[in-house]
Amino acid sequence: MPESRGPVLGVIADDYTGATDVATALRRAGLRPAVVFGGEPNQPIRLDGIDAVVVALKIRTVPAADAVRAALAAADWLRGLGAETLYYKYCSTFDSTDSGNIGPVVDALLDRTGAGSTIICPTSPQHGRTVYGGLLFVHDQLLSDSPMRFHPLTPMTDANLVRVLGRQTAHRVGLLPHAVVRAGSDAVRARLAAMAADGVRHIVVDSIDDADLDVVAAASEGLPVLTGAAGLAGALRRPGQPPHPAANTEVGPSTPLPVGPSVVLAGSCSATTLRQVAHARDRMPSHRLDPRHTPTPAEMRDSALAWMRDNVAAGPLLVYSSAPPEDRAPEEVDSVVWSDVFEQILGEVASLARELGARRIVVAGGETSGAVIQSLGVTGVRVEGEEARGVPWCVTTDATPIALLLKSGNFGEQDLLSRAVVGEGALR
Repeated sequence: MPESRGPVLGVIADDYTGATDVATALRRAGLRPAVVFGGEPNQPIRLDGIDAVVVALKIRTVPAADAVRAALAAADWLRGLGAETLYYKYCSTFDSTDSGNIGPVVDALLDRTGAGSTIICPTSPQHGRTVYGGLLFVHDQLLSDSPMRFHPLTPMTDANLVRVLGRQTAHRVGLLPHAVVRAGSDAVRARLAAMAADGVRHIVVDSIDDADLDVVAAASEGLPVLTGAAGLAGALRRPGQPPHPAANTEVGPSTPLPVGPSVVLAGSCSATTLRQVAHARDRMPSHRLDPRHTPTPAEMRDSALAWMRDNVAAGPLLVYSSAPPEDRAPEEVDSVVWSDVFEQILGEVASLARELGARRIVVAGGETSGAVIQSLGVTGVRVEGEEARGVPWCVTTDATPIALLLKSGNFGEQDLLSRAVVGEGALR
């Protein structure tokens, strides 16, 4: 593809694990993505051979106005590169609050492009996320009955996406039911047009499997703005695009990772990550960030960094703040917001680990991944094969590369964290 043409697809991801997840889905589908962190890269990006550029932002839990500003800046940059379609990637559990940030960001992107409507499609069958009757399911549970109802930052207590989104936007939200999707792409295309003509701006689309997503992707071709999780992105195809060698496979090619000490950093409090942390804790030295034992941020930071220095030669290490609801300190004590403190310290631990020779860093949690990437100063990566479905290894492109595995809190098997650093691991 000539460099002057630019990418067909520009993706704005609301956190860093979401960015690597969607990049992997695009790669698996036969597109060739590039990932940049934090917006426009500090150095020029080569676009020859690139079909999609994924901009990884950290806007899931920031104030809505800040999220809108960052998303619009990324959108303007991507359109300047030549992106013909913008894709707003959010979590398949639709993490947000009643004030945003999904609704405000989607509205801003629609306003910027002049588009009248778009689809809302968090379905990701490979991770058990499906939408039926406008209700979001996590495997066989309603979202509101799943562990996501206990999320410390974005507790999801309502599974009705029409209702959830309706509290975030002043515009009309409607549902495109599953019966229409099963009738095929022409039926979906006609219903999308009719709903848009009737003033519905946000169209929640029922979808329960990959075949549904293929129909939705075909029907929404030509929309300037698309929104969804990695599932829909994986159904997108560039007309005439030849398959990537890794397309439609469970995992990518086995690529040697940088050799050196390995560190696991976990900040997510999802039920999946808690199981993974417990499994890893039994298999490697660990250090917990716990305000009950180190009651000031300075004490906590100094203790964690000292522990890392003393133990880095002992093999794979785990530093974590992940804890179940009954074992957590209050989120805010004496004006200290502990989730922010945890992120900052885990980022500093990552920087120290790299200085001490670590060459494989595994991170659990979207917010934690953002803090680690920012602390390390990483601006871009190449996406390699997957350690688990939707959890790719990424290798930095600087002079001394390190391997990063950025894991969404809800992704991966119980042994993911430990096998990623204990095994020869990695690309299976």
